[in-house]
Amino acid sequence: MLKLTKKADYGLMALKYLAEHPETPALSAKDVADAYGIPAQLLAKILQRLTKSGLLRSHAGMNGGYALARDARQISAFEVIHAIDGPLFITSCTKGAHGCELTPNCTIKEPLARVNDTIAGVLKSISIHDLAEQEQAARPRHVQGLVSLTL
Repeated sequence: MLKLTKKADYGLMALKYLAEHPETPALSAKDVADAYGIPAQLLAKILQRLTKSGLLRSHAGMNGGYALARDARQISAFEVIHAIDGPLFITSCTKGAHGCELTPNCTIKEPLARVNDTIAGVLKSISIHDLAEQEQAARPRHVQGLVSLTL
């Protein structure tokens, strides 16, 4: 079964949270960790890696923290996963200079490479904005005014 690592999960959650709070110039790792119940030290390392890869900007100081380096529409889920976990391969033989000893007779390498490319394509088509927007759509709309319930 294909599964994201916890670090990739946390990275996507953190960027989604930052996208949902554009009014705040920078949020600390602790702010994000508290919002999702993520270990703060682990999240801080993930955010540092995302900063190093250019997806986040970090601000030092009293009101420091992290902010998206680009618009949330311009950051894909694939970029976040790649920055944290490295290249996406569903099997070790689909890419790379070294094949296994079965390469000359292998009949699944190319079909698996197409599956890998399809998964990467889907992840590239999902932006952080899309993730944040789905969350907003899932929340119930607040009705303004008085509401009465009859039981």
